[in-house]
Amino acid sequence: MSLALDQFEPKETLAAEAFADRVSEILNYGAITVMISIGHKTGLFDTLARLPAATSAEIAYAAGLDERYVREWLAAMVTGGIVSYEPSSETYRLPASHAASITRSGELGNLAVYAQTIALLGQVEERVIDCFATGEGTTYSDYPCFHDFMAEDSGQTVVAQIDGLLDTLAPDLKVRLAGGIDVLDAGCGRGLALIELARRYPESRFVGYDLCADAIEFAKTEARSNGLENVHFEKRDLSGYDEKARYDFIASFDAVHDQKDPAALVRSLHGALRPGGVYLMQDIAGSARLENNLDFPMASFLYAVSCCHCMPVSLGQGGEGLGTMWGWETAKRTLEAAGFASIEKHVFDHDPLNVWFVSRKA
Repeated sequence: MSLALDQFEPKETLAAEAFADRVSEILNYGAITVMISIGHKTGLFDTLARLPAATSAEIAYAAGLDERYVREWLAAMVTGGIVSYEPSSETYRLPASHAASITRSGELGNLAVYAQTIALLGQVEERVIDCFATGEGTTYSDYPCFHDFMAEDSGQTVVAQIDGLLDTLAPDLKVRLAGGIDVLDAGCGRGLALIELARRYPESRFVGYDLCADAIEFAKTEARSNGLENVHFEKRDLSGYDEKARYDFIASFDAVHDQKDPAALVRSLHGALRPGGVYLMQDIAGSARLENNLDFPMASFLYAVSCCHCMPVSLGQGGEGLGTMWGWETAKRTLEAAGFASIEKHVFDHDPLNVWFVSRKA
């Protein structure tokens, strides 16, 4: 039963009204986020970035879309403070300072990629609500277009900067890769990072494993289209993985925390490395402790993704359900327990959301 505001003390009334205003703002931003996702998927942001001030008809024509839908979308973007509008000429413009972070060529990366997540989570809401009642988990197949999103995310956080990452994190690896070594990407998704490495280092041999058949088929097709013969992709459940001393370099990009048993996987990857081998693990840089994440960038977003995807996917495999925010502390302890001789932790100023561990086998 709701209470009328006159039943509150004056201070409580002000606090209640302020919170109601905040919820209204959150709902507004949520709607804007869905519109940002549409702007990304339709290419409207990229079209706007190429045009001077233009009418809705001109923008729709340039994008190959229907004007009426484009005009309504533009209204959401204008009231959301993303696109500017000149009433006298009825023209719209995407400021360069905004294009820098919401277009595919943006100098600051493309944050519009992550807007897709909100729409995706909405599609699985009922399934997740069922899990709240039953304690069950989900499967990757419950999430439509999940690998589309992950491939875009990987494309800008890993693939586009892989050479620079190796320079910073493990420069000796570049020499070894050029000479020819064996490499595994554990949880490779669509394999874009591995394909880029295979293209750069033709003398080395690359293997990618992932649980999802559709992602592996995409990776195989992409490798063939690039004419690569030094990379192999295979659908494989890494639960119980037990290859011994096969690889010189193993990587996993945002793939460990939603495994059935992250600790067991990391132990098995340690065993799969040859002496002197290197394991590069990228994961979320948040803490295992909630109170440490109050000021962590996009913490609520990451907990929501965890609640609706990473945690239930792990539970669906019979796993622990550690979730996206399992914490860098947990990751470090897991690497230590696996027996790595040295472990280096890196977080970059330009990318505070991710942590990179470089671990070496004796």
